[in-house]
Amino acid sequence: MTSSRPSAAPPARRRLDAALDNLAVTFRGMTARPDENNCECHWGSAEDLALLKVPDIELDDDLLQRTWRASDWSDHAAVLRRILPQFARYLVAGRVEPFLGPEEIGRSFDRGHWQQWPAEQGAAVREFLHAWWTHTLTDPVPAVPAHELLALLVEASGALTPWLAHWETQTGTPATRHLAEAATHWEYHLLGDELPWDAWDSEDDGGERRAELTAWLLDHARPRLIAHGAPDELLHRIRLLGLTGPARWEDPYWPNHRY
Repeated sequence: MTSSRPSAAPPARRRLDAALDNLAVTFRGMTARPDENNCECHWGSAEDLALLKVPDIELDDDLLQRTWRASDWSDHAAVLRRILPQFARYLVAGRVEPFLGPEEIGRSFDRGHWQQWPAEQGAAVREFLHAWWTHTLTDPVPAVPAHELLALLVEASGALTPWLAHWETQTGTPATRHLAEAATHWEYHLLGDELPWDAWDSEDDGGERRAELTAWLLDHARPRLIAHGAPDELLHRIRLLGLTGPARWEDPYWPNHRY
């Protein structure tokens, strides 16, 4: 497929556009299973369901929303493959509204077990997620904030480390500003020893991710933000993550959070 988008777009945008085009090609002709079903009272009508069994027809916004959010498909993978080209475009444009948080979108990917799909299909999804992440980190005003996208990616992939590692390689001004914004959103939960999003996995896994994110903020983010003149208030709150118990909440810079 030849993209009609302007070639003057930044490299990260061109990579993302290519990934979206590849999804359209890779998942062309996909449908839900002929015997797929769902509750008419809670999900939608027989006419809505029939549209999922016809390939390549655009769904209206409401039907797309109901489809990705449903957790009770008999073959979630087939349904996800059916909607994925349109779903991905809507995600990039910020047109998908989760009810609970961006991690809810990631769980839809996880329920589809996309990493177990045939190699070409799994590679197309993987490249889309990585291209979207790179574009977001380099875009001054992304449609989905970096801290929200990270939660989505972690839940979709089951991993935190590679996304943080890539953030480290993006040293431009946008990525650093996104880092400051992310730390501002995360510090309340992390200072309360909570992951800043609802983890799909067990509490132990959530605790491991919280510990990894905390260590990353201390070891990488804080020095980087110091070098870029971040506000002292934010820097102290990140510093407090390295303290525990009374040393944390009796510190003169404790923000008096209530949990």
